Amino acid sequence: MLDIKVLREQPDAVREGVRRKKEDPSRVDEALRLDEQRRMLLQRTESLKSRKNTVSADVAKMKAKGENADVLIGEMRAVADEIKGIDSELADVETKLRSAMLLIPNIPHESVPPGATPNENVVVAEWGEEPVIDFTPLPHWDLMEKLGIIDFKRGTKITGAGFPVFVGKGARLERALINFFLDQAAERGYTELLPPLMVNEASATGTGQLPDKEDQMYVVARDEFYLVPTAEVPVTNYLRDEIVQEKQLPIRFCAYTPCFRREAGSYGKDVRGLNRVHQFDKVELVKLVHPSTSYDELEAMRGDAERLLRMLGLKYHVLLMCSGDLGFTQTKKYDLEVWSIGQKKWLEVSSVSNFEAYQARRMNIRFRPDGGKPEIVHTLNGSALALPRVMAAILEQYQTPEGKIIVPSVLQKYTGFEVIG
Repeated sequence: MLDIKVLREQPDAVREGVRRKKEDPSRVDEALRLDEQRRMLLQRTESLKSRKNTVSADVAKMKAKGENADVLIGEMRAVADEIKGIDSELADVETKLRSAMLLIPNIPHESVPPGATPNENVVVAEWGEEPVIDFTPLPHWDLMEKLGIIDFKRGTKITGAGFPVFVGKGARLERALINFFLDQAAERGYTELLPPLMVNEASATGTGQLPDKEDQMYVVARDEFYLVPTAEVPVTNYLRDEIVQEKQLPIRFCAYTPCFRREAGSYGKDVRGLNRVHQFDKVELVKLVHPSTSYDELEAMRGDAERLLRMLGLKYHVLLMCSGDLGFTQTKKYDLEVWSIGQKKWLEVSSVSNFEAYQARRMNIRFRPDGGKPEIVHTLNGSALALPRVMAAILEQYQTPEGKIIVPSVLQKYTGFEVIG
C-alpha cells in the first residue's frame, strides 16, 4: 500500500505510475476524495472536542459558584452526541479509504522500462550455451511418460488436471532439487522457515494477493483460509505487526512449500506436462531490508537465484520486466528463464522482485533506528527456484539418445543415483 502522503504531494506522478501498470488512475482520485473527507471530519471532531472541554470547564466553574448550569450541560450533551455521530462516520470513511488504497498498485521504479506487453521486457543478462547433440531431443512430457517418473493421468484421477504424481526416481529427483536449493540458500545466509500451507485473509492482504489475485487462489471457504500460492505469503507475514531493530537488517528467510494456483483460463500447448500445473514445489527467498539498500539487495537476490541455474548447468537469460508486465505490488522485477531444448522455448523459473514499503506498510512491519522513530522496512522476494520448469529443463537437457536422464553432478549426492532409466 502506498503512503497517503505520496498521493497528496505527488498525485500526478502516482496517476502516471498507475497508468504505466495498465490500471485505472481514477482510483487515485477516489482515495484523495476520501482522504479529504476524512481530514474534514477529523478537523470537525477536534473542534467539537475542544468545545466540549471548554463547556465542561465552564460547567464546573458554575457549579462551584452554586449557579445553574443546565443550559451548558444540555449543550455539552448535544456536542457529545454530535461527536459520537462524527466518530461513526469517520470510522466508515477510514474503512473506505483503506479499501481504496488497497486498489492502487505500487508505482514502477524509475529504472523500469516502459511497455505494455511481455514483448517489451528487456533481456539484461544471458548465461550458458545450448548443448550440442546429434539426435532429436524429446520434450519432457514424452520422457517422463517413457521413464514412468511423473504420472499425470493418475494425478488427474486422484484430484484433477494439473496435479502430477512424482514416482520413484522422479520423486527422489524432485526432493533432491528441494534440498539442494534449501542448502544453497542456507549457505547464502538465509534462515529456513517451514510455514503453514494455509493463510488467513489478513496475510493474503498483507502481501497483495488480496484484493488483486482472488481468482488465482484456492479457498477453504468453511474456515476462511487460502492455500498458499507461494511461500512469500506466510514468510513475509512472519513479522507482521512487529518492530525489529535496525541492526537486525537485512533479515533473510527461505522456505520450501508446495504452491497452489488455480491458473484460471490456462489451456493449450503451453501448459503441457510441467509447463503449468496447479500444484508445484518451490523454494522462496524473502528479505526485509533497510530502505536505503533495497535495490542493492534486489541485485544480490537475483544473483542468488542465477547461481543455482549455473550450478545446474542450465542455459538461461534474465528479463527486466517492463511497467505493463509488472505485478500489482512490485516496483521492479526480474524474471529468470531457462532454455527448453526439447520444446525450443524459454521457460520462466524465477521472479525476483522489490516491493519497497508497499507490502510492509500493509503488514505494519517496521524497524527502529538507534534513537529514532520506527520506519517501514522494504520487502523483497524471489523464487530460488520454482521446480516444475527446472525439472522439465533438466529432463530435456540431460537426456541421452537412448532416452535416459543423466542426473546433474550437483544433485547426485542428494539422489543417490547418477542415471534415470
